[in-house]
Amino acid sequence: MVLRQLLRVPALLRAAVAVQLRRNVGLSAVAFNRAKELDPVQKMFLDKIREYNTKSKQAGGPVDVGPEFQKDMNESLARLQRMYGEGDLTKFPEFKFEEPNFEETPK
Repeated sequence: MVLRQLLRVPALLRAAVAVQLRRNVGLSAVAFNRAKELDPVQKMFLDKIREYNTKSKQAGGPVDVGPEFQKDMNESLARLQRMYGEGDLTKFPEFKFEEPNFEETPK
């Protein structure tokens, strides 16, 4: 019985070490990947995303759109306003919730 328990300890130790090694290999792979230079396709993709971000901030909206886009957007906003009523549809709505009254009312 003692021998069986002694033989089980290395199996538990081996399992714990295996878990730790898997975690460490996963973390070190991420660390090495960040330190390594990006491949050219990834770099070009990230550069384009950053370029679009700066252009959209300067333009204040979508980049490189023509007058058809603005016309379609205005028509869609007008249609939605007719369907759902008044209000600015370009803003997120503000919700106001009233606190419920939990006091008992006498009968």
